[in-house]
Amino acid sequence: MGSAMNILAIKKRFPGLMALVLGSGIGALPAALYAAAALPQLRIDRSEVTVSGLSSGAFMAVQLHVAYSGTFTKGVGAIAGGPFYCAENSTVHALARCMKWPAGIPTQKLVATTQAWADQDRIDSTQHLARSRVYLFSGTEDGTVKPGVVGELARYYAHWVPAAQRVYQQNIAAGHGIVTDGAGNACPSSASPFINNCGFDLVGQMFSHLYGPLQPKAQAEKAAGLREFDQTPFAAQGMAGTGWIYVPESCAAGGSACRLHIALHGCRQNSDYVKDRFVQKAGYNRWAEANRMVVLYPQTGGDAPNGCWDWWGYSGHAYATRSGPQMKAVKGMVDRLLGK
Repeated sequence: MGSAMNILAIKKRFPGLMALVLGSGIGALPAALYAAAALPQLRIDRSEVTVSGLSSGAFMAVQLHVAYSGTFTKGVGAIAGGPFYCAENSTVHALARCMKWPAGIPTQKLVATTQAWADQDRIDSTQHLARSRVYLFSGTEDGTVKPGVVGELARYYAHWVPAAQRVYQQNIAAGHGIVTDGAGNACPSSASPFINNCGFDLVGQMFSHLYGPLQPKAQAEKAAGLREFDQTPFAAQGMAGTGWIYVPESCAAGGSACRLHIALHGCRQNSDYVKDRFVQKAGYNRWAEANRMVVLYPQTGGDAPNGCWDWWGYSGHAYATRSGPQMKAVKGMVDRLLGK
């Protein structure tokens, strides 16, 4: 185990074991050999923070958007995801109505639950949602999360967000994956790495809706822009030891404040399953480079079922509120970047 690469690999795969060894003083090593870089503090415009995700990442993005609507006021993108608290702390609901049988989703009840939790201060005030922009996507060939599930998410957001601020893209013959205009599997695919080349720039369309007119995406991302960071200060059940962040050259240099976007992978799409293919090929970084946008890619770990984000309760009953372990972890990362 003589190289930094081997130690980093072990730390990433078994973060708890490394913490035990290092914390006990057994085999103590210089920090440079095993510590990923700390998440930096950057100049971020707090009014320009958004979140998106695919599949379990879409459900998680909706949770973050709703529970922390005062932070993610700018908006959310959800690709193949359903309404807030869709599973109601039930694996059965998650696997059935929230993926395959959307007719069973009690959308009006979920709206009522959202308002009740806001009144109880378990989540942020729902008044923030009226200022948000929402971009939803469902592939017509997606048999994993049926298009009707995203339709119920559209109905959910219609209760809070004015029609002019909502877009629902549902006419692309895509399978289950994040859609690009040049990378990945054939468009109807629903297979790893869940990146589909449909000749459609989903991320570009989403960013244009969330942020308004943008500069054309860069011809290439900067190699130095993408880096791993240490997630252990934000430890939570189901989280990996390291995540990824893309910092455009202009944002690393300082100057005026940058935007911030949180991009959440889907199930079986974290670094354990697809290495860096999601963070490299999903389509975020070139838009970020050209538009002063930092992209944070938090990562689930080996103890997350199928690498999924918790949108049904495996980390505890409070998973969808501000008290949810993974919710607090991602919010902590955002706060760190904002300099809080």
